[in-house]
Amino acid sequence: MNRKLLLPILLVCAGFSLQAQRTLLLGQNNYEQQKGIIYSKETTTDFRLHTNGAAFGMNFGKIRTYNRTKLIYLGLGELRHPQEVRQNRNLPFGGSSGFRGYIFGKQNNLIALRGGIGEKRYFSDKARRKGVALAVSYEGGATLGILKPYYLVLRFEPEDFSQNNYRSEKYSPENEDRFLAYDKIFGADSFFQGFGEIGIHPGLHGKAALHFDWGVFDEFIKALEAGIMVDFFLKEAPIMVESSLAPNFQNKVVFVNLFLTLQFGKRS
Repeated sequence: MNRKLLLPILLVCAGFSLQAQRTLLLGQNNYEQQKGIIYSKETTTDFRLHTNGAAFGMNFGKIRTYNRTKLIYLGLGELRHPQEVRQNRNLPFGGSSGFRGYIFGKQNNLIALRGGIGEKRYFSDKARRKGVALAVSYEGGATLGILKPYYLVLRFEPEDFSQNNYRSEKYSPENEDRFLAYDKIFGADSFFQGFGEIGIHPGLHGKAALHFDWGVFDEFIKALEAGIMVDFFLKEAPIMVESSLAPNFQNKVVFVNLFLTLQFGKRS
C-alpha cells in the first residue's frame, strides 16, 4: 500500500472509532448488538377502570435492566358491590324529587387505599426503534379499606309530599324498615356526608396484567394495561344491608375485577 495513503486511512478509522465510542457513552442504543438502557427510573400516573369501580394511582419505577423494571405502587379508588343498582326516585305527582339517584340497600361506601411492590418484564429487548413493546406486569401488597356510611334522604310523617318532611340518615337496625322501603326514599345525600364516621377494613391485593408500551425509548411514557386484580379483606366488607327485607344481598370477602389502565409519565 502506498505509504502516503496509509496515514489518512488510519486517521479516518480512528475518527470513526472515537465517534462510535462517544455515541455509546452518550447513552445511545446500538439496537442490533447491544441491550443497554438509557434511563434509570420512571414515574407514571394511572387512570384505572375496573368492573366494579375506578381508581387513580402512581407508579415509581427503578429500571434494573433493558427488560425489567421494579415498581412501587400507591393508589386510591372505590370498590362497589356487584349487586349495586343505581335508581332514581319518582314522585307520585310527577317531576323529580330533586335529590341524587341512590342505590337501594347500600349501607357503606368502600374506598380502597392500596400500596404495593411489583415488577414489569418485557418479552424482548423492548421494541427496536419504533412500535409497541409487550410486557407483563404484576404487583401486590396491602389494602386499607375505608368504610364510609352511605346516607339516604328519608321521608317521615306526616306522609305529605308537598311538605319537606324528610331527613338524612345512615342505616341502622332501628331504621331498617324505613331505609329499605322504596316509598320512603327521596334519594341519596351528598357523597361527603359521613366522612366523620369512617371505619377501617384491612386487607391485601394483587394484580397481573399485559402491558403495551408505545415508544419505550422515549422520555415520555404512553402505555396501556389490561388484566385482573383481586382484593382480599380479613372479613366481609359490609357494603350492602343483609336483612330479611333485602334477602338477595350478600357481602363479600374477595373482590375479583377485570381492569383497563391508561398510563402517562416520564423517564429520567
